[in-house]
Amino acid sequence: MTGLDTPTPLEERPRRRRSWFQVLGPGLITGASDDDPSGIATYSQAGAQYGYNLGWTLVLTWPLMCAIQEISARVGRVTGRGLAGNLRRHYPRALLYPTVALLFVANTINLGADLGAMADSLRLLIGGRPLLYVAGFGLLSLGLEVFVRYARYVAILKWMTVSLFAYVGVALIVHVPWATVGERLVLPEMTLDASTFTVIVAVLGTTISPYLFFWQAGEEVDEVRERPGAKPLERDPASAPAEFGRIRIDTYIGMAFSNATALFIVITAAATLHAHGLTDIQTSAEAAEALRPIAGPFAFFVFALGVIGTGLLAVPVLAGSAAYAMGESFGWHVGLTRKLGRAKAFYAAILLATAGGAALNLAPISPVKALFWSAVINGVTAVPIMVMTMLLASRKAVMGRFTLPPVLKVVGWLATAAMALAAAGLLVTTAWTG
Repeated sequence: MTGLDTPTPLEERPRRRRSWFQVLGPGLITGASDDDPSGIATYSQAGAQYGYNLGWTLVLTWPLMCAIQEISARVGRVTGRGLAGNLRRHYPRALLYPTVALLFVANTINLGADLGAMADSLRLLIGGRPLLYVAGFGLLSLGLEVFVRYARYVAILKWMTVSLFAYVGVALIVHVPWATVGERLVLPEMTLDASTFTVIVAVLGTTISPYLFFWQAGEEVDEVRERPGAKPLERDPASAPAEFGRIRIDTYIGMAFSNATALFIVITAAATLHAHGLTDIQTSAEAAEALRPIAGPFAFFVFALGVIGTGLLAVPVLAGSAAYAMGESFGWHVGLTRKLGRAKAFYAAILLATAGGAALNLAPISPVKALFWSAVINGVTAVPIMVMTMLLASRKAVMGRFTLPPVLKVVGWLATAAMALAAAGLLVTTAWTG
């Protein structure tokens, strides 16, 4: 054969360039799922109560989110194990099990509140019985997560992120004084009293949540299993530059999408609800209903539809991250790439979280109080999880040659410190206000 006919060895063939849709995956889905119906309620409250004065929090948290999510993804991609799997190998079970138990409880409460908000939004749109909608949304989410092939399911989740554009659209429909918005991002007018600090802490806790760490790390592990020939980077170091570049692009875009959407929700609530003196907004469905007489039926329709769309994205992420954390803690086979028969306990945990969240809508529990306690639990668990993750990602015994670069390490610790202050502030303001 001539030189032209000689086949190129597989390891020397150039890698095929991925499309943008292929590059964007775990980071995009993770970021979009952060704007769940419960988060929409928090951002609507911030805009309704304080106008444009808290928009800066969503600018501030973007680099902090990017850092901790990229670090979580790196741990999964390098080691081939999720966060809980690594915590199990390197920390005492007496520390791991209570932390994962609290995460599971917080996710279940959050999941229940999201299902309830989706059901209330659908009732506002077409009428009917919310409890039936809760069951329907729960079954739909569960069926897709358990029975749809991983690659197809991820594609579905990616397309669901489009629902976040609903909130960009609403902000463009209503009248917004954009010069004032820009001014308040830099020079907010506010008094830092107990109630203001509580809302700031709520925004931080909603934006940087523990379930996001476990989900993105777990999805990176699943991506390795799904892609032919892919290996954890500790066994395939030559792929590290390309993979770290992909993770960075995916994460930064996903978190920017998340925070920009949250900012548009704050702006919409400020331009409509706050401007008309409607400051007592408790749920995302209440925010949608309040928009109807102020911004018109179309804005109401788009906002309510967005609650349903974001919920369909967030519910499986909440259930899945709880199952990843629990499964790896107990050494189960985990992952959405695994068939039901190979990971029965993992899928049972998804079922338990989803069913538990749906059942909470039958209990005489205020969704506002439920979300408050979910935020408290998240605030308490986020800090030790972030500390342990930072330590893991900085150890050569765990990451080999791929320990954190200096800049990422500094910003990661800043994110951890910010969440520690937020958690302490939440406890102080809770005691302060009664």
